Amino acid sequence: MSGIDYDSPAALKAYLDAHGMAMQKKFGQNFLVNAQARRRLVDALELEPGTSVWEVGPGLGSMTSMILADGARLTAFEIDRGFASCLREELADYMKGDGATFRLVEGDVLKTWKGEWKENGVPERFFGNLPYNVAAAIVADMISAGVRFDKAVITVQKEVAQRITAKPGDDDYSSFSVLCQWAYDVSNIIDLAGGSFWPRPNVDSRAVKMVKKEAFPRCSDPSLFMKLVRALFAQRRKTIKNNLNALPETKGRVDEFLEKAGLAPTLRAEVLTVDQMLALSDVIAEGIQK
Repeated sequence: MSGIDYDSPAALKAYLDAHGMAMQKKFGQNFLVNAQARRRLVDALELEPGTSVWEVGPGLGSMTSMILADGARLTAFEIDRGFASCLREELADYMKGDGATFRLVEGDVLKTWKGEWKENGVPERFFGNLPYNVAAAIVADMISAGVRFDKAVITVQKEVAQRITAKPGDDDYSSFSVLCQWAYDVSNIIDLAGGSFWPRPNVDSRAVKMVKKEAFPRCSDPSLFMKLVRALFAQRRKTIKNNLNALPETKGRVDEFLEKAGLAPTLRAEVLTVDQMLALSDVIAEGIQK
């Protein structure tokens, strides 16, 4: 790796200027210039030599190089062509020969990850400082497709992190919370104020660790469960009975299903636990088969 000073905004700007590049707001680009935080995030992956990793948004490789130095086999997804070119230049030694441990996938990760998954399977780890505008979509798309990692460490806008870890009754509890906690045990790692990044964002960030649940999917029909969760939260102010009336699978039988699941029809989705929704999903799945 070259001598890029990842802790210095001035040095990073000089490097970009020398390569004829600039940060692009449309890609949500911000460099983490806090060295201690970078080390803490990479350590949270609990890497061993040979561990397979996906990284989203490597930028100029400040944490990419750390992951590779720890002996992992890394595939990085980068949308910015300029950054991709620099990564190839800076990390060339990791891309050489049969023993190469670094691969780069260019383009929008939302459009490229499925092809990578189908060709090379699911890696053991997932890592990324996810762009604020697509963070929830990336996580939700992967879980919905049945793709889960043994461990994932993601840095996202604090509000997104709060949704990931929210509990029943919290204002931030949503269908996204349920989806994440259905698939993973989730916990907070570290909060990162705007000053930890360059350029400084107008929002605070939080890093979250997601550890794959061993017991999964814990329901008879995962696709029905996901559809049910979306329906339950479709209109937060409505009761679960009213929201379920809009679901084709339950129309006309909502009271029957809720009674069998032991749920009062006047409840709202925001107070239901993941286990209660899983139980309701199984009641519905069994009922519509009869």
